[in-house]
Amino acid sequence: MSPDRLIYMANQIGKFFQSQGHDKAVPGIADHIRKFWDPRMRSAILAHLDTGGTGLDPDVMKAIEALKTGS
Repeated sequence: MSPDRLIYMANQIGKFFQSQGHDKAVPGIADHIRKFWDPRMRSAILAHLDTGGTGLDPDVMKAIEALKTGS
């Protein structure tokens, strides 16, 4: 799957959780990606984060950082 598609999908998840506010959105996004994304998709979005995370919304970027650190 292309990085652009993963970015789009992650940002869509972020938009869903946005109404819950930052403190609930970030863990909600991370939990959704952890539970429902294929390991290859998670690896690809983590690799994208390592290159700067261009295109990711701020809460989505924080959620992916949390996945990376295991928090």
